[in-house]
Amino acid sequence: MDEQDHSHDSIMATEELAGGVHVDTQAVDDVRNAVAERDAIAVEKTLDEMDPADAADVVEQLSANETQAAARLAPEAFGGDVLAELSDDALEDVVESLNTRQIADAINEMDFDDAVQLVEELDDSLRAGVLSKLTPEVRSALENSLKFEEDSAGRLMQRDFVTAPQYWTVGQLIDYVRQASKDRLPEVFYEVYVVDPAFHPLGSIALSALLRAEREMPLTKIMAPLRAVVTPKMDQEDAAYLFEKYDLPSAPVVDEQGRLTGMIMVDDIVEVLQEEHKEDMLALAGVNEAGLADTVLETVRSRAPWLIINLGTAILASSVIASFSAVISKVVALAVLAPIVASMGGNAGTQGLAVAVRSIASRDITSANVRRIIIREVSAGLINGLIFAAIIGPIAYIWFHSIPIAMVIGAAMLINLLIAALAGILVPLGLKKLGADPAVASSVFVTTATDVIGFFVFLGLATLVLL
Repeated sequence: MDEQDHSHDSIMATEELAGGVHVDTQAVDDVRNAVAERDAIAVEKTLDEMDPADAADVVEQLSANETQAAARLAPEAFGGDVLAELSDDALEDVVESLNTRQIADAINEMDFDDAVQLVEELDDSLRAGVLSKLTPEVRSALENSLKFEEDSAGRLMQRDFVTAPQYWTVGQLIDYVRQASKDRLPEVFYEVYVVDPAFHPLGSIALSALLRAEREMPLTKIMAPLRAVVTPKMDQEDAAYLFEKYDLPSAPVVDEQGRLTGMIMVDDIVEVLQEEHKEDMLALAGVNEAGLADTVLETVRSRAPWLIINLGTAILASSVIASFSAVISKVVALAVLAPIVASMGGNAGTQGLAVAVRSIASRDITSANVRRIIIREVSAGLINGLIFAAIIGPIAYIWFHSIPIAMVIGAAMLINLLIAALAGILVPLGLKKLGADPAVASSVFVTTATDVIGFFVFLGLATLVLL
C-alpha cells in the first residue's frame, strides 16, 4: 500500500512538473521535516534520489537557516553536481556550512567553469583553505581564471577541450578519443578543434561530421572554419552575442598570442543570456533580484535608494506645478487634466525606452542604423501625439465646455508624446555612449523628462492662452 501511495505521489509530481510547476513541493516538505527532526539520512536520501537540477530547486525553496542546517546534517548530498546548479544565494548558504575538504571534493567533481563560479563565491579565508586542499595543477588553473574580471569570458572558460593536429586523419582522431582517459577529456563536448604546431586553432569539427567521415579522410578536409573566436578578457555579453549570432554549440578561447587555452559551452551562455536579460528587466524597474532567502531588511535596503531618487524627481515635478499655482487656482480644470498629460508621456517614454534598451543589449542598434531608428521613434511619437491630441481634445471640451482648454491639452499632449519619444531613444543611447548601463539609469531620466516637461508645457500653454 505504501509503495502504491509513493508511486501515486511520484506520478502527481510528474504531472505537476509538466503543467508548469518546477519544484517538487513534497520533496521540499520532506527535507524541511528531516531538517527539523535532524534526520541526516532522510535529507541525503531525498536529495540523492533527484536529478541535481531538481535537488537544487528544492534547496532554493528553503530558508537560509534550513539550507545551512541541511548542509551540516548531510554534506554528502551537496556534491559538485548539486552545487553547480544552485543559485548564488543558496550556494553561499551551503558553502558556509561545509568544511574546506568537503568543498574541495565537490570542486573535483565539477566542470572547470562551474568550479570557478563556486570558488569566486567564497570569502578570502575560506577560499585559501579550499585551494590548499586541491592539487597544484587545479589550484593554479583556478587562480589564473579568477584573475579575469567577474563578467568576462575567462570566468566562463573550460580548460578541458579536445584538439587534434592538422595532419591527423579521422581514424586517428576517433582512436585517440576512444583510448584517452576520462581525465584527459571533458565530460561533454560537441566539437574538436584542429590546431597547428603552435597550438593556434585552424578550424573545428562537429562530432556529427566526424562520425560520418571515412577513417582515411584528413581532418583538414572536413573541418569547418572558425566562425567566432573568444578572448578571456571579452565581456561575457559580447561572447553571448557571438553565440547567438552564429548559433554556436561552443567556441574556442585564445590567449594574446592566439593559442588555444579553453572553450566556452552553449549551456553557460544560456545562463549568461538569462542573467543579463533578468538584470535589465529589474534595472528598468529600479530594483535588484530578491532571493527567496532575503530578509525584509535586505529587500528594503536594495530598493530604498531608487525610491529616494524617484522622490526627488517627484518633488521636482511638483515644484513645476507649484510655480503655476496662480493659473491653477483660477482654472481648476487644469488640476484635473495635468496628470493625464504627464501619465501619457511617462507611458510612451517607457515604451520607447524598453525597446531601445533591448535593441542596445542585442546589438541591433549600430552606427549604420541609429539615425533611422531615431527618426522612426520621433515619427511614431509625432503620430501618436496627433492621435491622442485628437482624442483628448473633444473629451476635454465635453467635460469642461471650453474650447481653449481643449486646445491647450491637445497641444500639450502632442508635445509631450513627442518629447517622450525623443527621451525614450536618446537617453539610453547617450548613457551607452558615456559608458553607463542604459538599463539602470534611463528610467529615472525619461520619467523625469516626461513629468517635468509635460506639466511645464501644459500649464505654460494654459497661462498664455487662458489668462
